[in-house]
Amino acid sequence: MSEPTRHDGVLADGAHDAAAEVAAEAVTSARPAPEPDGRPASVWSTGVCRSDDGALSVAGADLRAVAAEHGTPAYVVDEADLRARARSYAEAFAAAFAESEGLAGADVYYAGKAFLSLAVARWVHSEGLRIDTSTAGELAVALRAGVPGEHIGLHGNNKSDEELVTAIEHRVGRIVVDSLGEIERVAALAAERGVRAPVMVRVTTGVHAGGHDFIATAHEDQKFGLSLASGAARQAFEEILAAPSLNLIGVHSHIGSQILDLAGFEAAARSVLQLRAEIAEETGHLMPEVDLGGGYGIRYTGADDEPPSPAQIATGLATIVHAVCAELGTEIPRISVEPGRSIAGPAGLTLYRVGAVKPVALDGGGERLYVSVDGGMSDNIRPALYGAAYTAALANRTSAVEHVTARVVGKHCESGDIVVHDVALPADIGPGDLLAVPATGAYGRSMASQYNLVPRPPVLAVTEGQVRPIMRRETLEDLLALDLG
Repeated sequence: MSEPTRHDGVLADGAHDAAAEVAAEAVTSARPAPEPDGRPASVWSTGVCRSDDGALSVAGADLRAVAAEHGTPAYVVDEADLRARARSYAEAFAAAFAESEGLAGADVYYAGKAFLSLAVARWVHSEGLRIDTSTAGELAVALRAGVPGEHIGLHGNNKSDEELVTAIEHRVGRIVVDSLGEIERVAALAAERGVRAPVMVRVTTGVHAGGHDFIATAHEDQKFGLSLASGAARQAFEEILAAPSLNLIGVHSHIGSQILDLAGFEAAARSVLQLRAEIAEETGHLMPEVDLGGGYGIRYTGADDEPPSPAQIATGLATIVHAVCAELGTEIPRISVEPGRSIAGPAGLTLYRVGAVKPVALDGGGERLYVSVDGGMSDNIRPALYGAAYTAALANRTSAVEHVTARVVGKHCESGDIVVHDVALPADIGPGDLLAVPATGAYGRSMASQYNLVPRPPVLAVTEGQVRPIMRRETLEDLLALDLG
């Protein structure tokens, strides 16, 4: 097997070389504007502000004090902001799909893959959301947090028997079937326990949208779902309806991630609602639910397009669902969606301390300031993985000196260990300064690693000036404890 190729820090196999080049090109062209005076731009959580002496604070907690007490790097989560985002989804979908308007209601499942902990699971559930899980670990956290089984969904393209048994025994609200072979396994495990397991079928509609090719999830040539084009999805519906221990409750579609345009959701909704009507005509079973996935985007640099609000998403989907069902002459299903990044992402930032700073000459003239921080690709792999763009701001002070072109890099032994590819920072930034990178609440901690044996940072929740760890910092002792010698 050949070694993967690298494009400016983006690893790709041969099938994705072109996509990786496009992503790397997009990063270098997406230069965010310098941070404005006063309150930082809309990439930050609503609780972030800059004090009179120049320091950033989150929900009343000065980041200088946070760094002094808890160390760096650290993930800092604005609890009120995250709760408000969860609540806005719950309220928007409840209003848009109100049963009094002739619709069948809606459920919002928080996508645990974005970031899941006991605290976050409790926050979002208390704000009216359910939890979408895809592994034994995510399922265990949701259950330990006290979320009832019927408010949990289980996804995954390669579920183990252990995961399925846990889901069945805790009576999860739905198991999303992702392959034909899984149907027989779920049916047998449910029959052994004398229950009828609620299942949905994940289909690939051919509609895909969002950011990098690696996170598009509805085209045919990928691992998720059952194809409409090949007939595998229809076979799945037939097999489920023939199994006495399975209850076919719906169809599921997920078209991608970091989506800023709702047109793709409208096309996917039309496709799955048409499929639902056809299955009903062929089998006599009209599925009561349709899940339209998630992947709603957020702003990362200030140069991004403005993402749709929960109200815009909910009303847009309600309009298309109502119209298509009227065209088809079918009852309107209960709708569910799965936002994760758009709830957790803007609510969090990563706080670093600056170490080495050095100017580097660029080909063709000019120079770039390389600013090294005490974290890197172990706490945010997304820039190295698929060229994701972020911005950054000096957190411990302001500066009146000119801003220069800078690149924020980590401490790992990789040239692709880049945290922020291109950002304007004060020319006098130096060792000991604090740097904050916004919009890392989603996927930062959940994709973190111990590369180079660097312990993972803590997650600190901030509420009304009070800071408390909800996930502690890993230590060298933790690393050594895993090594059996």
